[in-house]
Amino acid sequence: MPSEIAIAAMTPNTAPTTGPVVVFENVSIAFDEKPVLEDVSFSVERGETRIILGPAGGGKSVLMKLTNGLLRPDSGSIRVFGKEVSTMREADLFTLRARIGMVFQESALFDSLSVEDNVAYRLHEEHVPEAEAHARVVEALKFVELEQAIDKFPAEISGGMRRRVSIARAIVSNPDLILYDSPTGGLDPITSTTIIELVVKQRDVSHTTSLMITHRLQDAFLLARNHFNQQTGQIEPIANGGVDDSTKFLVLNEGRIIFDGTTEELIHSTDPWLKEYLA
Repeated sequence: MPSEIAIAAMTPNTAPTTGPVVVFENVSIAFDEKPVLEDVSFSVERGETRIILGPAGGGKSVLMKLTNGLLRPDSGSIRVFGKEVSTMREADLFTLRARIGMVFQESALFDSLSVEDNVAYRLHEEHVPEAEAHARVVEALKFVELEQAIDKFPAEISGGMRRRVSIARAIVSNPDLILYDSPTGGLDPITSTTIIELVVKQRDVSHTTSLMITHRLQDAFLLARNHFNQQTGQIEPIANGGVDDSTKFLVLNEGRIIFDGTTEELIHSTDPWLKEYLA
């Protein structure tokens, strides 16, 4: 169970604002004249976890890169924290990204840096005092149950542990938005479950707005159907077969949104393609 200090450390670092955190309006983008996303519109409310599903090549990772300004759309509007990202200057994008935590599919750790320095990388960029940075890194590593690895280097830990370090790095700066790009990609089922349980824990402790790409339906429904019990410190199924109301789904296929809604709406959809995809 996380300490009160750890819970405070995982709390978003800015005062609440009104309106959705992420808004896409009629967004399209193509590479070499091949459409990747076509007329995509959706919004993500504050405190919501949005699971992004769909076949490989459907535009999920491109959508994530558009969200934090790594790509710009050919047309349409993208607003994050109420700011228009699609026309934002690069200098302003750096300020925006300071409020966003990113968990990459391959962890993207620096091999030459220790676990502590990897997790503290953004804190060092922001010139956070060394003692404060160390304390925040320790709390973030405790959150992902890896404080014993603080002095190790990425080559000395397993793939699943590296992914957990990546999560610690994403949350150490208290982001207002977390982007998980296939956080269980390439991991075995047991390790994947551990990672998704950490996502559940982060969702229920901090209520940070999140977008998560996954190719594994079992991961998506584990996230939707379980919660973190702060009294026991355990991940548990939601009572009576319930689902988390703040967790919703977005399904992409061939660059278009074919579903945008709740877990129950997805499960009971009569759309033939969705039924086959979920089977």
